[in-house]
Amino acid sequence: MTTKKGKSELMLALEQLEREKNIKKEDILRTVTDALVSALRKYFGKTAQVLATINPDTGEMQAFLVKKVVDEVFSDDLEITIEEARKVYPEDDVQVGDEIEVPVDIAGFSRIAAQTAKQVLVQKIREIEKNMLFDEFKPREGELVTGLINRINGRDVFVDLGKAEAILPYSEQIKKEKYRLNSRLRAIIHKVDKESRFSQIILSRASEKFLEALFEVEVPEVAEKVVEIVKIVREPGFRSKVVVRSNSPQVDPVGACVGVRGSRIRMIMNEISDERIDLIPYVEDIEMMIVKAFSPAAVSFIQVDDKTGKKATVLVPDDQLAVAIGREGHNIRLVSRLTGWDIQVQSEEQRSKESNKNAQAAVETLSKVEGISTKVAETLVKMGITDITKISTLKIEDLAALQGIGEKTAQKIINGAKKYLEDKSREVKDNGAKEKEE
Repeated sequence: MTTKKGKSELMLALEQLEREKNIKKEDILRTVTDALVSALRKYFGKTAQVLATINPDTGEMQAFLVKKVVDEVFSDDLEITIEEARKVYPEDDVQVGDEIEVPVDIAGFSRIAAQTAKQVLVQKIREIEKNMLFDEFKPREGELVTGLINRINGRDVFVDLGKAEAILPYSEQIKKEKYRLNSRLRAIIHKVDKESRFSQIILSRASEKFLEALFEVEVPEVAEKVVEIVKIVREPGFRSKVVVRSNSPQVDPVGACVGVRGSRIRMIMNEISDERIDLIPYVEDIEMMIVKAFSPAAVSFIQVDDKTGKKATVLVPDDQLAVAIGREGHNIRLVSRLTGWDIQVQSEEQRSKESNKNAQAAVETLSKVEGISTKVAETLVKMGITDITKISTLKIEDLAALQGIGEKTAQKIINGAKKYLEDKSREVKDNGAKEKEE
């Protein structure tokens, strides 16, 4: 048996869903039939074979139970006697073994079955919407968008993008910013996630990609790839470092990004709450890159402590130490992230004090060697000779060439260095033996 829903009522509802939700009418009809089948199975039994159809032109719905014609019925859900089958199709030549479609009275459904169909339909429509939203916005990850803040839930900000609602989570916000309802907000589509608890579309204002997108909008040379952004590191709301290089000898990459009287960089900084931006021209030499990365601080000298381990010490003028480190360490952290090196910063005064301290310690150590007076120790330290093992291997003429050291003194120094090392070695062995005994 069939029921007929007025074409205008059903089709108008479907057309409205198609307009408002951008869901194809065919998908909705398929969803309705699936929901109808699900409800009928709950009503007639899980093993029942159910068919449901909707005429796309008239909106007429039909439902059937597929049953096998048998002489004796063992399962009411799946089988029908030949006598009953011939009552359903009196004009057909129904035979045992045939499968027939027995019409179902849809109007006689219980309220529970109807509600189930509705729930399944709503769920399916949500799934269709979710998949369509994902398919539309997933390729747009990294795109700069503008939306209207329509609600704030705790620290999370929800933004109306027109076709969809997106979320700017607290982790992707510039922490010093305050957001207001109904105000416009710019961000990039950071990630589109089907499994997100709230909104599928996650925005960001704190990522490096957001800053890069702003440069592409405000600096035509960046959008046209004449100026290339090599790398960006940020501490959102405080400071950023942007490495740029030019693909044209006629274009200064830093000047292009700054603009006339700083107009371009000012527009970008205004968008990110006056976050300071250091523009750094790219160079291949890593030591020079480190020096430039410390901008706006001036660097006097760089010492590579461990090239393999990527460790270096940077020396700056006394009045530049605070600038080099930056407020709360922002500058030095960004330099380390930008270059991938572990960098220590010292002022010239600090280096001088440290050098004097190290020199004094070396003099005291050398003075313990028989034949080395304090004056001789100072001479050796000034010449960079502080390793007692190395001293023990020197030739007499090498030491005698130093001011204030004759051949006899040189011999005493070498012998004293050898004796010092032998005593130290014996002391280590004795200590090892005592530890074993204990």
